[in-house]
Amino acid sequence: MSSNKEHTKNRRIEKTFKFLSQTLPLGSKILDLGTPNDLSNFLIEKGYQVDSAHGKDFDLNPSIIAKPGYDAVTIFEVLEHLINPMGILQHIECDRLFASVPLDLWFAKAYRNKSDEYDQHFHEFEDWQFDWLLKKSGWKIERSEKWKSPVKKIGFRPILRLLTDRYYIVEAKRNK
Repeated sequence: MSSNKEHTKNRRIEKTFKFLSQTLPLGSKILDLGTPNDLSNFLIEKGYQVDSAHGKDFDLNPSIIAKPGYDAVTIFEVLEHLINPMGILQHIECDRLFASVPLDLWFAKAYRNKSDEYDQHFHEFEDWQFDWLLKKSGWKIERSEKWKSPVKKIGFRPILRLLTDRYYIVEAKRNK
């Protein structure tokens, strides 16, 4: 992995951990709706108990994640890959959710990998769209944060990345 990609990945891991650990105590049991990855391994190393959904196709069967017994559900940069993210959000049984999505960038098209049908974005959200999706799915946002994704390159887009928020993370609780 290039040093630029490594830097960006490590920055996202650090920012995500900082956000999560502000209110979710170490030792908490997490259902991560993604595949095991560097972030989930980092959370385990820090003391969280993390179970993974192992990359199931949530569009076709969102109810497969309806598993009770967790302190929180995390879904970091997964919802943008789904055609219907509302389905999965409605089926989460836990009352606490941490989720992040990439924000829509006016100067770049949505990410697309033509050689992998799952590694592409169907949605890239504006913050208000993601807030609305969560509200309609039965969640109340407790707090949120945005951050930029600077790259170590020279050019017009790298300058815009220094100025433009790229990621949006929220902590939400189930509306009762």
